[in-house]
Parts: sequence; C-alpha cells; structure tokens
Amino acid sequence: MKRSQIILLGIFLFISGAMYIPILMNAKEYEKQIKKENKTVNVPTAIVINELHKIPMSSYGQVAPNTELLVSFEVQGKLQQGDQRLKPGVSFRSGSILYRIDGQEAAYSLFARRMSLASIITQALPDLALDMPEEKDKWDQFLVGLTSLRSDIPAFPKLNTRKEKQFWTVRNVLTEYFNIIAQDNRLKKYEYIAPFSGTVTEVYSEPGSIVNPGVQIAKIARTGEFELKVPVSLEDLKMYKEQKTARFKDPNGKLIATGSIIRVSDVINQRTQSADVYYSVKPEEGERVYNGLYLNVEIDFISNEKTVALPRRAVKDRKVLVLKGDKLTYVDVKQVSRKPDTVYVTGIQDGQRVVTEQVGAPNKDMIYKPVESEEKK
Repeated sequence: MKRSQIILLGIFLFISGAMYIPILMNAKEYEKQIKKENKTVNVPTAIVINELHKIPMSSYGQVAPNTELLVSFEVQGKLQQGDQRLKPGVSFRSGSILYRIDGQEAAYSLFARRMSLASIITQALPDLALDMPEEKDKWDQFLVGLTSLRSDIPAFPKLNTRKEKQFWTVRNVLTEYFNIIAQDNRLKKYEYIAPFSGTVTEVYSEPGSIVNPGVQIAKIARTGEFELKVPVSLEDLKMYKEQKTARFKDPNGKLIATGSIIRVSDVINQRTQSADVYYSVKPEEGERVYNGLYLNVEIDFISNEKTVALPRRAVKDRKVLVLKGDKLTYVDVKQVSRKPDTVYVTGIQDGQRVVTEQVGAPNKDMIYKPVESEEKK
C-alpha cells in the first residue's frame, strides 16, 4: 500500500471517530437516565396522625332461654297427660300440671296405711280415757280427719305431757304417722307442676308410655327471659368486659335488642381459642326475640391510648413499611384492636409516611416516591 493511501485512511478514521464518539457518549447518558427512571417506584402512603379512636367491634351470638329444664319424675309408672297435651311449641302457665304418673295404686296404699294408724289409735283410746281423760277429745278429732278420704292428713296432736308421749310411742303411733307423711309427700311427686310460664321445646315421651325415675320426658324453657351466648377471641375479651353493654342486630342491620354482660365463661374453646360471653337480652319496642335466633353483636370500644388506623393489608407480621426520604424501612407496631378491614396500631410517630399497601420487601437500589392514599387515617 502506498504511503499516500495510508495517510488518507488515517485521516478518514480520525474524522469518523471525531463524529461518532459524542454520539456514543450521549447514548450512554440516555441509557443511564432510562435505568434511573426504571428504578423509581410510586408507593401509596398516608401521613400518620395518632389519636383516640371509637372502635366498633362485632361478633355474633345465638339466643337461648335464660332458664331451661328437663322434665322427669322421681317415681315409676304410666305417663298421663296433664292439663293439656304437650308438643314442641306449646305454651303453658306457671302452676299448671304438665304431666302425671298413674298414682292410683299409691293413693290406695296411702289410704290403707292411714286406716291402719286409725285402727291403732282407736284400740288405744279406752286406755287413754282412763289414764288421761282430758286428752281424749283431741284424739277423737284427729281420727275424724285421718279417716276422711277427701281431706289431707291432719296435723299430729300436741303431746302435752311426757306420760302422753310415752303412751303413744310404745304403740308405734309416731313412727306410723311420719311414715304416712313421707308416703303422702311421695304421692305429690306423681304430678309435674310447671315451675314457671314457658314453652315446650322438645318432647321425648308420649302419654301411655312407662317411664322410670330420672328418664327425660320433655324439655321446657322460660319465655320472656333470654340470654345471648357470644364467642369472643381472647385478644378481644378484655374490651368486651370493659364495655359491658352491647347492641344486637339482625343480618340486615336492624336493631333488635340491647343487653349487658351477665357472666363470662372461664372455659376456653380449644378449637377456636375463644371464651363465651353471656348477655342479657332486652328487645326493642315492637321487636320480638325467639329461642335459637342468631344475632350480630356490636360494641363501641373507646381506646385508652392513641392509635393510628391502617388498612389490614398495610400490616404484615406486626410490621409496617415507613417511607423515609426515598427509601422504605420496616417499623414494628403493636395491634390494639381491629375490625374487618382496619387495624388500630401503635408504634408509628406522628408525621411519618406509612405505606398503605404491600409493595414487597424494600430494595436499596430502588427510589420510592409517595403517592397520597385515599384511605382515611
């Protein structure tokens, strides 16, 4: 190659380099700018304001009778109908006879024993008239009541002297009398008298069947007095106890009744880790509460420490993301309370920007820019 050609080639390469080097440098700067823009992430945030909150809390419960009894007898025999035929849903009044046991045989046995005692006294009256004539009249009157089929067992005559007491004791009169009283009391157990006004909830035996002592015949519940059993998680139990009162609404949000805490169970449900709280039930005017009805339970708990309300999705593993400058950092928080879509926490300072969405783990190479969240804090 000639020297002149080499010189021309060098001049061409120099001119070409001078033209393309600035273009390449501008391309690198543009690439850096694009990469920088690609590392910028917009995150939804809200400025923290700690304040006292009136926190609505909700649960559910089932209405149950305040008093519920199983009907059974202490005696054996054929079951008979009481004042009315009982079926589930039938109402009854206090003092009415719910069921009877056929006690005719027991009644005859009792009257025969009364006659036996009367015979003993009648045979002893001549001796009583000789030894203590002033006491004879009261024993004559006692015999009249004792032998009357339609009258109750008369009260035992008062024994005025030690001699009189010994007179009747050796004839076994006192023992027989108290045996008769015991048998008469047992005869009263052949009827089951309603201890309150209520409703029959279940029936297990029908009239005509033979029942044994302790066998369940029916289940009855007092009407007009109900309670609401509410399962409450252990973390919320303290707040329910402090509030004491609650509102009860139907699934449509209509207020049905109000009530206050009657008692709190000391037994924890191992499956749900909740405790049962029992409320009294006072229906609103014009409303009626039924046994077995499910109601939503609401209370308004006023926190005694300042908290910030955050969306549930903003808290994960008791931590939130806070924007400091253009970087994200984790901050530990303590949950004070919650409702379905909101948690109330402490541990974040006023004025800090908290991220209201889950945006993944912080990346030190990323630049984060705040976007004001529409969530109200």
